[in-house]
Amino acid sequence: MSRHSDEAPMRARVPADIERADRLAFGMSGRQLVILAVTGLLLYAAWTAVATLVHPLVFLAGAMPPAAGAFLLAVGRRDGISLDAWVLAALRHRRSPRRLVPADMPVIPAPAWVQTTAGPGDQLPLPAPLRLPAKGITGHGLIDLGSDGTTGLVAASTVAFGLRTPGEQNGLVAGFARWLHSLDGPAQIVVQAQRVDLTYLADRFLAAAPGLPHPALEEAAHAHAAFLEDLAGQRELLHRQVTVAVRSRRGAHHTAHHATEAVRALAGCEVPARVLDGPEATVRLAASLDPTAPALTPYAPSHGGEQR
Repeated sequence: MSRHSDEAPMRARVPADIERADRLAFGMSGRQLVILAVTGLLLYAAWTAVATLVHPLVFLAGAMPPAAGAFLLAVGRRDGISLDAWVLAALRHRRSPRRLVPADMPVIPAPAWVQTTAGPGDQLPLPAPLRLPAKGITGHGLIDLGSDGTTGLVAASTVAFGLRTPGEQNGLVAGFARWLHSLDGPAQIVVQAQRVDLTYLADRFLAAAPGLPHPALEEAAHAHAAFLEDLAGQRELLHRQVTVAVRSRRGAHHTAHHATEAVRALAGCEVPARVLDGPEATVRLAASLDPTAPALTPYAPSHGGEQR
């Protein structure tokens, strides 16, 4: 037994508000202060304009709803984001087109002789072109994000953390913490659970069974194929796919260096990892956009060009 087996497991506290804006005054951020200050100035301007015509109590009663709305907009939160950002996103979504089509060129309006209304005052909106953040994938596996830089993808495995001794767990946590502290740009860890289909594996065993050199091996192959079919029928098997995405705006070489450093740092945590090349990154990105689609077959890029 390791001499560190009696160590207490390491605990690292991760704050849930690491992206919280700086508090400038009265425990409020600059955005909240701007909302309240603009509302106060507007109400003060309205009072100076109608002070000689409206009783103060009447004006106070009329000013309470906008003041309360501004306060709620400034300090309220919904789904983890500030209420003003949520309202702006809702308005943007309301005004954005509902139907998007993949097109390299702008959508041409329909001719005048084409009926585009379902009834009086019911104008059918035209589809808009679909604009994805990713502009393309290079032959080295870097995702081109345009003005947002490039992103490298790293495929990682998992670690049986609960089966380790406390000393080993502390070493894994320390190694993972070193990687997190070494980051100087955005990084994201995506874990996807995918269903495992054992039918293909069982069919391969059945197809190869007649060619085995001994009847006992053929019988074992049939038994193993039956076991796989029975296992697939009784349980829902899942496979976890872990992808680490690192992004940088300093150029493709800097992004590739970040991806390589992530592989090296994760290896210190006993996590097997590798940088995805162009075809593998294409398959991984397509699977993340449509998890229910069948797996794609990687294809080789043409002379390091982009795959779109």
